[in-house]
Amino acid sequence: MVLASLAGTLRWLAVFGAFALGAWLQARGTIPAILGHAQDVTYLIRQHLALAATSGAIALAVGIPLGIVLTRPRFEMFADAVTQIVNLGTTIPTLALLAISMSFLGIGSPPAIFALFVLTLLPIVLNTIAGLRSVPQHLIEAARGMGMMPGQILRRVELPNAVFVILAGVRTAFAINIGTVPLAFLIGGGGLGELIFTGIDLMEPSMLLAGAIPTALLAVLVDFLIGQIQFWLVPKGVNPLR
Repeated sequence: MVLASLAGTLRWLAVFGAFALGAWLQARGTIPAILGHAQDVTYLIRQHLALAATSGAIALAVGIPLGIVLTRPRFEMFADAVTQIVNLGTTIPTLALLAISMSFLGIGSPPAIFALFVLTLLPIVLNTIAGLRSVPQHLIEAARGMGMMPGQILRRVELPNAVFVILAGVRTAFAINIGTVPLAFLIGGGGLGELIFTGIDLMEPSMLLAGAIPTALLAVLVDFLIGQIQFWLVPKGVNPLR
């Protein structure tokens, strides 16, 4: 009861704080200045989402199958070595990774997509491995006892029980992806980073905020949507949130 009351109080304080901040920004003329960049924001959001969606889709197409392969008995011995190699993408500073990508792929979207793919890959691979390894062994043994083949066990037993953990990794990966996309501007990849870095160079807070606020909102929105997918897609029996 006390926790519920505290949560309600914090919620109202957050609403009041957001309203007060909006009123203060309006009084300073910041909000009209930000809205003056509306056309640029609309155009750059499309670029931002295209970079995030393309690199994220490639990371999903590579990361989930790779995680599945590394949990199979024949390849399990290579799991640690492969994850260490994948981990290099997050160990190398993001700007250095962008510079390395640009030196091989030139300027524009391709090096940005490659760098974002490398940054996004690790959480997906790790959570796929962790999710499949966390499936209770007795369920797998029971499936074998029923005469299921390894492929059937993977599809009908392991993946349904691991999907909650896998989606948690996807959620983390896409949050990192959306938040890193602005750096793509530095190598000609486009995105909302154009407004952020140009605003910094010109010392125009309104231009900076016109890029930073949509970036933050996109990250929150993507995180929320994947969280809802995670909540409703995973059945009650294997979903700790339901």
